[in-house]
Amino acid sequence: MSNLKTLTVGAALLCGSALSAQAEELHFIMCGGEAFHADEKVVSDFEAANPGVTVNLEQVPWGTCQDKALTLAAAGNPPSIAYMGSRTLRQLANNDLIVPAQISDETRGAYQPGILNTVTIEGTEWGYPRAFSTKAMFINCDLAEAAGATCEAPETWDDMYALAKAINDNTDAAGVGLAGKDFDNTMHQFLNYLYSNGGVVIDSQTGENMLDSDQTRETLEFYGTLVEVAQEGPTAWERSQLTDLYNDGKIGMYINGPWGRGAHNDSINEITVPVPHGPSGDNGTILITDSIAVFKGSGHEELAHELAAMLTTGESQYALDTEWGLTPIFDYAKLGFENPYYEGDDYWQVFINGIAAGGPEPLVEDFKSLQSVFTNMIQGVILDDDTVENLVEIAGEELDDAL
Repeated sequence: MSNLKTLTVGAALLCGSALSAQAEELHFIMCGGEAFHADEKVVSDFEAANPGVTVNLEQVPWGTCQDKALTLAAAGNPPSIAYMGSRTLRQLANNDLIVPAQISDETRGAYQPGILNTVTIEGTEWGYPRAFSTKAMFINCDLAEAAGATCEAPETWDDMYALAKAINDNTDAAGVGLAGKDFDNTMHQFLNYLYSNGGVVIDSQTGENMLDSDQTRETLEFYGTLVEVAQEGPTAWERSQLTDLYNDGKIGMYINGPWGRGAHNDSINEITVPVPHGPSGDNGTILITDSIAVFKGSGHEELAHELAAMLTTGESQYALDTEWGLTPIFDYAKLGFENPYYEGDDYWQVFINGIAAGGPEPLVEDFKSLQSVFTNMIQGVILDDDTVENLVEIAGEELDDAL
């Protein structure tokens, strides 16, 4: 039993009477520091449907929110529910601080493919998915045409490299923006390529470490090849900085989320295309969610499940997707929505079409260790410190320690 779990059990025994005295107040921690009008309406409707029950909606900035929820739970004073990154679920579940989600069959059938894998640990769903993003590639057509190339979607890695090399060799711009900094989105950028090559990091049903594979070797080798046509010193750059390079016309293409279009200069003549696929896969993307977790020991878990389900379906969820400009987490037509915002929009279809071949942000107990596994492997190939074979083998062994 971990120290955190021991603390949880001991503190819960001491605080039992305090919990029962507040059994009819649900403490809802909202990471991000803001609640949407649609969320507040759900809370109001929930209170109306449950006379005598109130919801204490506490809005906490991301920088401190997840630690606060975990600390309260470990001290035996858990929130009822918390909206937080799905990456925290394994730590919470392993330490017996949350309970499995109760997702209805109707809701389950309406999710986009693979969404539930982002909250699933060895076959059990530990959160209600709430916010969802996928990735695609943005290409500056003016740079492509200046390089003598046709500005069209590269289907394969070979096609992508050929376009990047043309831009790199025939313009003042680098062919592609490559993330290699010690930062979480360096891993995310790599996973877009890995999932577009049929790779798997952790099997969500069995918990098996699948990183040490031919698909990972192929992906890492390709990443190393891209260094030849990327901006100088990729290990100094992370994704948001690549956006700046793209806006300044210093890179011809890079990967970003659906919010990318709004972050780009209007003067850029661009196309948005699926992440090109490798020799062992199809066009895919990383699938990242935030989610709502129901905490153990509040004394009113069933009410918490009800509130979590209300927040993650219906108008509240639809408002989040549309107002934040996120990839739709549901096929909303299956939930009775007419003319969803993404239907008939070619831009949104690019971010939707890669979902089926995509994969989740891996769920581990120590996210920083996971980040280091990928950063070490990626920087190793960028800096040519070791062979692809050795780097992948070492990463697989390190991931075992992070699980």
